[in-house]
Amino acid sequence: MGAMQSHKFGTFGGVFTPSVLTILGVIMFLRFPMVVGYAGLWNALLILAAAKAISVITALSVSSIATNMRVKGGGAYYLISRSLGVEFGGAIAIFFFIAQAVAVTLYVVGFTEAVYNAFPDLGISFRVFATITNTIVFLCVYIGAGWTIKIQYGILAVLVVSILSFFAGVLPACSLETLASNAAPQWSDTYSFFTVFAIFFPAVTGIMAGVNMSGDLQEPARSIPRGTFAAIGFSGFIYVAITVALAAGVPRAALLGEGFVMQEYAYSSTLVYAGVFCATLSSALGSMMGAPRILQAFARDGVFPWLRWFGQGSAPAGEPRRATVLTFLIAQLGVLAGDLNAIAPVITMFFLLTYGAVNLACFYEGRSNNPSFRPTFRYNHWSIAFVGNLGCVGVMFLMNPLWAVVALVLGAVVFFYIARSEINVRWGDLAGGLAFQVARNALLRLERERYHPKNWRPSILVLSGGAFRRLRLVEYACWFAVDSGIVSIAQIITGNLDQLHKHREEAENILRKFIIQENLPAFPVVVADEDFHSAFKGLLQCHGIGGMKPNTVLLGMSEDQDKEAMFWDVITTAKDMRRSLIVVASACEEECPKSPGGEITVWWDSVKNGELILLLCFMLKKNREWRDCPLRIVRPVPRKADVESIEREMAVLLGKARIEAEVVIVPTDNAFFAVKTHMHASSVLFKGFDPDVDIEHRWSVFDGDKTMSLCGDIIFVYNAGGVSLEA
Repeated sequence: MGAMQSHKFGTFGGVFTPSVLTILGVIMFLRFPMVVGYAGLWNALLILAAAKAISVITALSVSSIATNMRVKGGGAYYLISRSLGVEFGGAIAIFFFIAQAVAVTLYVVGFTEAVYNAFPDLGISFRVFATITNTIVFLCVYIGAGWTIKIQYGILAVLVVSILSFFAGVLPACSLETLASNAAPQWSDTYSFFTVFAIFFPAVTGIMAGVNMSGDLQEPARSIPRGTFAAIGFSGFIYVAITVALAAGVPRAALLGEGFVMQEYAYSSTLVYAGVFCATLSSALGSMMGAPRILQAFARDGVFPWLRWFGQGSAPAGEPRRATVLTFLIAQLGVLAGDLNAIAPVITMFFLLTYGAVNLACFYEGRSNNPSFRPTFRYNHWSIAFVGNLGCVGVMFLMNPLWAVVALVLGAVVFFYIARSEINVRWGDLAGGLAFQVARNALLRLERERYHPKNWRPSILVLSGGAFRRLRLVEYACWFAVDSGIVSIAQIITGNLDQLHKHREEAENILRKFIIQENLPAFPVVVADEDFHSAFKGLLQCHGIGGMKPNTVLLGMSEDQDKEAMFWDVITTAKDMRRSLIVVASACEEECPKSPGGEITVWWDSVKNGELILLLCFMLKKNREWRDCPLRIVRPVPRKADVESIEREMAVLLGKARIEAEVVIVPTDNAFFAVKTHMHASSVLFKGFDPDVDIEHRWSVFDGDKTMSLCGDIIFVYNAGGVSLEA
């Protein structure tokens, strides 16, 4: 343990140094004078403040998340994936890794260009020199992060000396007249406030350089907040000082010229060139260190099995050398490709996408009131994180709307690909907590709403015993619910309570596994009691919460003589407790085809049951399997009945219900044979019933050959009320 600890870094070396070296980069030396020239003193300070505000808010979010968990390797990917989930984390990991890898190319090319500006007669081709530089950067990182950090200490020292050299040279030239002349902006057709802001903003996107070293820090929860804010504060002070010095000491024409302003006004041009060299080289080193650690952490999570090879670590500190080699190869392809200005904007977009996702994670953690979100860093609020997220997205579109759309679309594609893969992760993320919070708020709102029959939705309790033995019942329940209702699959176990606890848990696990295996939109519920009837009454009264309690009981027709009394007890109890009833009498066994091929026929007996039957038929036809099945209503009436009046009555009812169906009125003295005579080939027959009459006698006519002669599946429906077909 001590050997492993010796390879880890503290706040200064692991977070502050790489962050500062990335923030104080090429833009500070080569582009910032132009920013001050076009924006003027006050607008330049405003641009600096706005850019720093986004980085400060993101740092607040990073600190909150980092102090709420045990941070391991992977930096931003680890923080996002453990908060927002594997889908967000995976998308960020892929694009942030690519951005960091290609950024190595940009910094290497920038370093090479700076060298050629200083030594135009170098005598070696540009690409060869860039390749040599890329190889040196790779070797420094491949040897180990400790060696690289030591190099960065020296680079930081040179960078600070070069900045001091600039101040030493420009301060004697400062005057109030020059400051006054540079106070106001000088916009042009090409450069406006937002254009100049977009030019400068990449300079502050280096705060993740230290976060990416999370797996190599001794105390990540302590070092990440302290090191990140120290880097932001130090670099912010430097930028403010340079802004004032440029505005007070350099004429507008020089600021907007093509010269190397900071080198021309420095005490020593050699030191400024050395600073540019160090800024580009240190940024290349930082990206070469950060990118492999992101890929290694992502690969170790096993989201994509074909990436696991890159999760292996080397040396006692677990250096990501395999991932470092891949990073080097990607960077080298960029060097050989030549000009990368075309893809540079999308790299910045990926950085901003990452920062936005960090703020989004902190926003959701705080807004969902997750009890597990207890960061020791408390100087943050979910509203601030939300503003940071909006700021990142806004800056993306301000910089380049096209590339912003490209980055968001690519991120969405990867997100949905991972989501469709249904990857099981080993950590808890925000999705479950957020779903709980949304459900809680919705239930409380539902509890306060006054119920209206037009808002009736099926909340079906299926008494299927072992659901895998009576799949047909569960299928009908899910067809009736179809994206609008709730299905609970219930199993009742009887026996001695002291012996049933473990049995009940096992049965519920089996039922849950069955639901997942069959991809059913349902919930498992298993209850145990000494008496079946008592268990069923308790289940009806206690299952569910608020307005989500079952309003309908679905069960199968019992053919077991030993369970006949239990069957009628369930019917009577459900009716007494004002629950609607659906009883499925199926001639089909498990091998029967699931796809219907005929009509949906309704044997109409009363308006009361008919309303629920029509609604169930409508829900049934919303399923893909039943969509093309026509709905046909057969209504037996006495021979002396007024058929035309009844037809008008049915037309009015269907019109109010907004349900299309063919209606057949049959004057008859024998309803059963009338229905049989006028039925076409049907997949299912719906029939109302009333538990208060002799239903045993009424159903006896459907036994045996008569049942089969009518239809394969017959569904008896009792409407306990609370349903309305009118708007």
